Amino acid sequence: MALMQSVSLIAQPVGNIRGVVTDGASGQALPYVSVVVLQSNPPVGVITDSAGYFRLNRLPVGRYDIQSSFVGYEPVVLREIMVSSGKEVFLEIAMRENIQSLGEVIIRAKVNKEAPLNTMAMASARMFSVEEASRYAGGLDDPARLVTAFAGVSGGLTNNGIAIRGNSPLFLQWRIEGVEAVNPTHFSDMTGIGGGILTALSSQALGNSDFLTGAFPAEYGNALSGVFDMQLRTGNNQKNEHTAQIGILGVEFGSEGPFAKGKQASYLFNYRYSSMALLNALFPDLLGDAGGMKYQDLSFKMNFPTRRAGTFSLWGVGLANSYVERPREDTAEWEDIFAEHGDFRQTKAVGGVGHRISLNERTFLKSALVANYTKNHTLWDLYYIDESPVNVAEMKNSNQSVAFNTFLNTKFSATHTNRTGIVVTGLFYDLKYDISPSMFDFAVAYPPDEVVNYAAGAGNSVASAVFTQSSFRLSSSLTANVGLHAQYLHLTEKATVEPRIGVRWQVAPKHAFGLAYGKHSRRENIDYYFVNTDQANDRFVNRDLDFAKAHHLVLSYDWSVSEHLRLKVEPYYQYLYDVPVEKDSPTSIINHRDFYRMIHWVNGGKGKNYGMELTLERYLNKGYYYLMTASLFESLYTGGDGVWRNTRLNRNYIINALGGKEWQTGRQKQNIVGVSIRFTLQGSERYTPIDEEASIASKSVVLDDSQIYTKQMSPEFMAHFNVSYTINRNRLSHEFALKMVNVTGAEMFDGYYYNHKEDRPQMWMVAMMMPNVSYRINF
Repeated sequence: MALMQSVSLIAQPVGNIRGVVTDGASGQALPYVSVVVLQSNPPVGVITDSAGYFRLNRLPVGRYDIQSSFVGYEPVVLREIMVSSGKEVFLEIAMRENIQSLGEVIIRAKVNKEAPLNTMAMASARMFSVEEASRYAGGLDDPARLVTAFAGVSGGLTNNGIAIRGNSPLFLQWRIEGVEAVNPTHFSDMTGIGGGILTALSSQALGNSDFLTGAFPAEYGNALSGVFDMQLRTGNNQKNEHTAQIGILGVEFGSEGPFAKGKQASYLFNYRYSSMALLNALFPDLLGDAGGMKYQDLSFKMNFPTRRAGTFSLWGVGLANSYVERPREDTAEWEDIFAEHGDFRQTKAVGGVGHRISLNERTFLKSALVANYTKNHTLWDLYYIDESPVNVAEMKNSNQSVAFNTFLNTKFSATHTNRTGIVVTGLFYDLKYDISPSMFDFAVAYPPDEVVNYAAGAGNSVASAVFTQSSFRLSSSLTANVGLHAQYLHLTEKATVEPRIGVRWQVAPKHAFGLAYGKHSRRENIDYYFVNTDQANDRFVNRDLDFAKAHHLVLSYDWSVSEHLRLKVEPYYQYLYDVPVEKDSPTSIINHRDFYRMIHWVNGGKGKNYGMELTLERYLNKGYYYLMTASLFESLYTGGDGVWRNTRLNRNYIINALGGKEWQTGRQKQNIVGVSIRFTLQGSERYTPIDEEASIASKSVVLDDSQIYTKQMSPEFMAHFNVSYTINRNRLSHEFALKMVNVTGAEMFDGYYYNHKEDRPQMWMVAMMMPNVSYRINF
């Protein structure tokens, strides 16, 4: 019997946790730090080596909390770390120096899920892990869909656009590896401005990242609503690991490992290919027009540490999309007297060379040279029964940028850390938009109006920004961060200066208050500066556009109810001004939906968003977790006519309830069954009703301008779920999963069109359910 138990123990699947511990302010490695697995019995722990690295070997598969502690520093606890047999876990633990002498104050361990990676964010910021994107229902391995479970964030039913506190998804900034990046989303802007289908960053390549929703620190610029600050993982530099997945949505393969055994340099890459044609063939009524989509993406990162010259990295993210919509051959099946033929091609890439070097024990310099590339080509024709097709749009744009980003981080003392940097960006563009006025409502005119040029331009310009921010530890319970950000766009010769400040007061071990203020600004998409209208006489009417600006004010209260339960409350106020609007019109870029709207903008609009957000989160413990959020808010704007109205995205409320359970099964508890369910109830987007009599009389859609954005459809109720089964074997794991988005089949209003067959205007209701059955192997 003893022999059988011994054999069983040897065969039990195990995994490893590796990592590095650093001083969070200076970035210096911390040797001789104690790293302990809290749930282990007997206790398991190690001490970091002279370079700050540690390794915990042969842990039975399952979840663990990891605590690091060191004399003179506040302890840190990392929650919910999943150990599997197919992949090693690598942790980066940043510790904060304690400014009080021992015995003066009771120090509570800092939990990683309670604070963002960027320690200068005092409010409206959260760290999210890539593992959550895979585990949480509704995430679909997409970080953009995951964050819609957070307070104050709403998502669309047909795209992954991120609307924060009633703001347009256009106002969000995407960052990769610490620098501004193109929107890394497949079919971005095609399904709605600022959104697409899925982000190009797979959970295999993405590391822990920050999501900020207001009053962000001074290093972040060119954003009005929020910042998605994403990091790529560094590949395993000790052993080769591989991942392969096949599912209804496509195939995926990833690999990582050292370039040479015993060396520190490593690589990581991940490739995905998907065709909606397979899913459309299995479920023809599920995706609708999205059935013609194909996409692929590639992510990679190579890391090269050196002894004296610092660490170099080479990284990139690229995506290619195509979408073809063809009319049905049998014209009797057409819904109207016309049918659409569309061909959309999109290529995007962002990549760079990064360098980080420690100049001394308290200072490091981090720099990057980064290039962004975007190319879109859209052809759109209308086919009429028994007539030749008519072209209504051909839009081409090619945008590139090359940016140099560098900052110096200095820890002057345990109480003062400063980060100062500069960003210089070269902008290169070549665009031509030939669009029929009928494109904006192709059911209005028959035949459609001839195409005209709305925008054209080629050339280059420069954008630059500087920032400085300091963190002051005024006491063990009080921290203040102050900073300044400034940016300038040479194309328009406009500049802005933006102060930022944040304060956090740990009033008691379990209670903390935060207050943050920031002025923020954003330049427009380069396309808009080259709009050329009929009234402009070949003049670029938007060349003198200024930055849109906003003041953010956020108050936060954090209560650690227990070791595994946290409550957060955040009231906020945001005031926007100098927002681009159309003169003497209710049109504002705040409500912008379509990337091809080419009009004459002026900086005369305003906006205000205010509300209250609540988050109740139970960390995964004893096999279950939950996250509940509620947002009550008001979002208003003025257009060029100066009248205050509801914004299109003034949903008024968003309620999320997400929960999950994990069971360890098998003879040795080596296999894991996971279930996650999420429910969302939110007010629908607002819309303008039509004047039906006028529409029928003119055989076109006529909106009732006296009621702009006064109407809402029924509240949107969505449900999502994940079910997974992971089998752990020695050095190998298998995962079978079913992930479903929008199980309830909720619909959203997507506009009006005039149906000439029935001779009446109709609402366009859309919905998309996205199921994915997949098998993944890690080896």
